[in-house]
Amino acid sequence: MPRLANPLVMIWVALLALLGVTVAASFVLSGFAGLAVSLSIAVAKSAMIYWRYMHLNEETGLNRIAALAAALWLLILLGFLGVDYWTRPLL
Repeated sequence: MPRLANPLVMIWVALLALLGVTVAASFVLSGFAGLAVSLSIAVAKSAMIYWRYMHLNEETGLNRIAALAAALWLLILLGFLGVDYWTRPLL
């Protein structure tokens, strides 16, 4: 049975489709709903890039855990950055 398309091309097409959804959502949604949709799409896109383009689907479990820990650590640092930004007094 012939393969229909290259998996890398399929991921690329999915990323482009999610980019289109992000742009459309930015025009339609606003406020917290727009932020939640945009961040959800961003997480989905980064997960696809992690999984396929960084070849995590070919790695062992320990390497997958290390990649997940790196992403979690980045989220923790961004959380600390947000808390620092929100708690500083306005000048």
